[in-house]
Amino acid sequence: MNSRRDYRGSRAALFAGIEEGGIRASHYSSHEISEHDNDLAIEGLQDRVSILKRLTGDIHEEVESHNRLLDRMGNDMDSSRGVLSGTVDRFKMVFQTKSGRRTVTLVASFVALFLFIYFLTK
Repeated sequence: MNSRRDYRGSRAALFAGIEEGGIRASHYSSHEISEHDNDLAIEGLQDRVSILKRLTGDIHEEVESHNRLLDRMGNDMDSSRGVLSGTVDRFKMVFQTKSGRRTVTLVASFVALFLFIYFLTK
């Protein structure tokens, strides 16, 4: 029952100033009312347009900064790819020779021995 009263109250507030015949009669003519309504609508639109303009400017700046970031990341990835391919080429050269394989086996053995001793003392 109380919600029904609230509904009527909000409905009355929503339609305040409107009668069955339209807007309540006042000392203004319909032309003056239309001009006033148009002026208010234009001001509202100008506010919305300025908000949208600022918003699109902010979006543009954000997109530009993301594009710069992506360009830098792409350049960094290209340089990393070059370094990595050079390292892989060096490993290929080491494994192609028998003395290189022996050197790698020796180094791997020392690393394994070091890790074994490290874990035993811990």
